[in-house]
Amino acid sequence: MWKTISTLVFIAVAAPAAALQPLHEDTRVLNGFYVIGFADEIRKRCDTIEPRIFRAIGYLRSLERYALKAGYTSEDIDELQENKAEKKKLKARIRADLAKRGATPETPEGYCTVGREEIAKGSAAGRLLKAR
Repeated sequence: MWKTISTLVFIAVAAPAAALQPLHEDTRVLNGFYVIGFADEIRKRCDTIEPRIFRAIGYLRSLERYALKAGYTSEDIDELQENKAEKKKLKARIRADLAKRGATPETPEGYCTVGREEIAKGSAAGRLLKAR
């Protein structure tokens, strides 16, 4: 009987890990990287907005803790960080969203406008930025 119970417990514990989707498809992680990338694009292209470095580091660490608690490994996290195709897709999505709001290389002041709007709203990206 104990052998059956321990086998069932092992299966119950191991099953969620086996069912994990790829880390780059996890909604919370994907949204978190979107927020960080969105804020980063703004701060790189607007001279009057700067990053809140410690908040950004804390936010990244919270995503890492979440991934580990969800059953992902450090190797999964490293693999995501090295995944150039996923980075490229995310950057294209961020740039398209910024362009819809008037922030393009041809209209650089648009980045400052979007950044100030995000800061004023207190959005996740706005909390990673500050106006000078």
